[in-house]
Amino acid sequence: MLAQGAIDRFDAMKPLPQTPMNVDEYLAWSEANPGRYELVQGEVYAMAAERARRARTRVAVFDALRSAVRGAGVGCEAMPDGMTVRIDAHTAYEPDALIYCGPRLDPDAVEVKGSVVVVEVLSPSTRRTDASEKLVGYFRVPSIQHYLIVDPDRRMVIHHRRAGDRIETAFAQDGTSVLDPPGLTLSIPALFEEP
Repeated sequence: MLAQGAIDRFDAMKPLPQTPMNVDEYLAWSEANPGRYELVQGEVYAMAAERARRARTRVAVFDALRSAVRGAGVGCEAMPDGMTVRIDAHTAYEPDALIYCGPRLDPDAVEVKGSVVVVEVLSPSTRRTDASEKLVGYFRVPSIQHYLIVDPDRRMVIHHRRAGDRIETAFAQDGTSVLDPPGLTLSIPALFEEP
C-alpha cells in the first residue's frame, strides 16, 4: 500500500493536455502544473529528467552570463531556466538561460519578452532539436541576437549570431565570445566551471 504522501504526489500528476493550445493558454496551464514543459506547434511536451553534468553546466552558464552582464554594466539581466520565450502564437520554449535588456521584469512574470541571448545546454535527448528546430525558432524572434548551444560533453560552445539577414556560426572551446548587442564578453571556460 502507498503512503499518503506518495498518493498525494501521484494524484497531483496530471496528463498532458490532448487539445492544441496557444501560448497564452499554455502559460496559464503550466502555472497550475508543476514541472518543466515546452509548447511546440500547439502541443505540450514534458522535459526529460536531467543528468548531473548537465545540471552543473546549466548553473555555470547562468553564473557566467550574470557575471558578464554585471561586468559590462549594460541595462540587461540574466535569467536562469524556468522563464518562457514566445516564438509565435503556438510555440514557446524554456531556454536553460537567457539575457534580456530593458525594464526589470514584473516579479510574477513567467514570460520574457525582448530576449537578446538564449542558451540551451545539450543533453542526449535534446541535441537534435536544439541544433535544428530551436535554432530556426529562436531566430524568428526579432530581439534575439545570439543563440548559444553549450555542449557539456565536448566542453564546446556553438555560437549562432544574427548578422543582418544571415546567421553566422562559430565554435569555441576556450577564450571569450563577444555578445554585441548587448555589449558584453563571455568567458567560454566559465560556462563549464563547477558551481
